[in-house]
Amino acid sequence: MRSLSEGDRQALLKLARASVIAAVSRVLPESWPQDGVFAERSGVFVTVRVNDRLRGCIGVVEADEPLGDALVRCAAGAASQDPRFPAIRAEELESLQVEISLLSPMVPIGPEEIAIGHHGVMVVRGRQRGVLLPQVATDHHLTAEQFLAETCRKAGLAMDAWREPETQIFAFTCEVFSDATQTSENDLS
Repeated sequence: MRSLSEGDRQALLKLARASVIAAVSRVLPESWPQDGVFAERSGVFVTVRVNDRLRGCIGVVEADEPLGDALVRCAAGAASQDPRFPAIRAEELESLQVEISLLSPMVPIGPEEIAIGHHGVMVVRGRQRGVLLPQVATDHHLTAEQFLAETCRKAGLAMDAWREPETQIFAFTCEVFSDATQTSENDLS
């Protein structure tokens, strides 16, 4: 996916916020554009915070549907379906912060090649897989080995499963933008 203009970022954030509000209000979201950036294909994660505290993060790594459709589904899921957190309540909406992470395509990577803060990681073994965004490693001050171990844990694998030849490791980068902070970009090079 191309790097987005500020207008595209704001349009995507507006749609994600509207989708969260619709989910919290238990109404169907309004229709959204089906052209331009909304029609492009990209893996996407939506992270929601209330008063700077994580309250949900849901996403897709495969670009199987238009970005607008995936964004609406992931934003609603982050607000109400992340099993780690209670659903966001209407009274919390005034303190809501929305962050979008658009994913580059996945590429195989060796553990020694992972750059903390630059790469997100997906581990796959059979039908099990776990994904962690690049910002997770920096937010929690993880080393590459700790990052891989946490990704394995998220996949339901032993924390050292990344060391086994049956486990595949993929990396990706993200274009991350939020309605609470300045835009940051990570490009896979």
